[in-house]
Amino acid sequence: MAYENPAEASDQQLAAELAPSLALLSALRETRNITRAAERLGVPQPTVSRRLAALAEIVGAPLTRPDGRGVRLTRAGEILAATAARALAAVETGVRQTREEISPDRGHVVLGFLHLLGRWLVPSLLRDFRADHPGVRFSLVQGSRQHVLDRLADGELDLALVAPLPETATLDSFALSEQELLLSVPEAHPLARRRRIRVAELAGEPFVTLEHGYGLRQIIDDLCAAAGFEPRIAFESQESDTARGLVAAGLGVALLPRFGPVPPAGVVEVPLSPRVSRTIGLTWRAGEEPTPAVAAFRDHVRTNGARYA
Repeated sequence: MAYENPAEASDQQLAAELAPSLALLSALRETRNITRAAERLGVPQPTVSRRLAALAEIVGAPLTRPDGRGVRLTRAGEILAATAARALAAVETGVRQTREEISPDRGHVVLGFLHLLGRWLVPSLLRDFRADHPGVRFSLVQGSRQHVLDRLADGELDLALVAPLPETATLDSFALSEQELLLSVPEAHPLARRRRIRVAELAGEPFVTLEHGYGLRQIIDDLCAAAGFEPRIAFESQESDTARGLVAAGLGVALLPRFGPVPPAGVVEVPLSPRVSRTIGLTWRAGEEPTPAVAAFRDHVRTNGARYA
């Protein structure tokens, strides 16, 4: 219904009127196009236009404005669309929890993790878990620590493997292992012959680092600050393997986890003094009841993760 004066309607009344159109607002926010929003929702374009007009009448203000061949949400529309996206994520989680409660062996886990952990930790955990839970489906999301934690906080992920672990009351975590960080240098570099290196000795060295938002980058910045200098950044990357390749090419030094039994060609790994490490662990939103599949995988990681990490 349309209110003669929307300002006089209660928030609960307006929310009840707007609820059926949450998916429309969310689709318009992503597509900025009425035709594409209609296609995504599987309804005719005129229906979308009528719903938009009705919503504007309910709210008492326009929710879109023309923008070239598409539309742009107004400030009021943006506020409602952002709320709609969060509400839909919560509803989708509830639907998934309901379905998995009926059939927990055919659940779905959305797992986020750092790029580097996709080399060995994540495949090992998934292999052994799927041996006992073959019907559970996984969606895997890789990215920087900050990217993964942001998506976890927004409800887009169920669990996240990160390092270091977040220190916030909104997330619960447990540690799997401590991973030593080593200085990677070109094999022809004078420091390659050292048994140990103090961070203060690296002042003036060109650094190959990961971008801001990655846990390793924060560790490097903090270590250098504690040693009294700002790192001279020569290259920024999103992948540790790319950083190692740049080191092997003689373009700088990098602080990275141990590569394996032996470092790649052209790279020498030297321990730092004092020893530097980071904590790898699993984290999830605090206070939320996980689905059976998510709980089962979380328990699997808690029980078995340390032997892989």
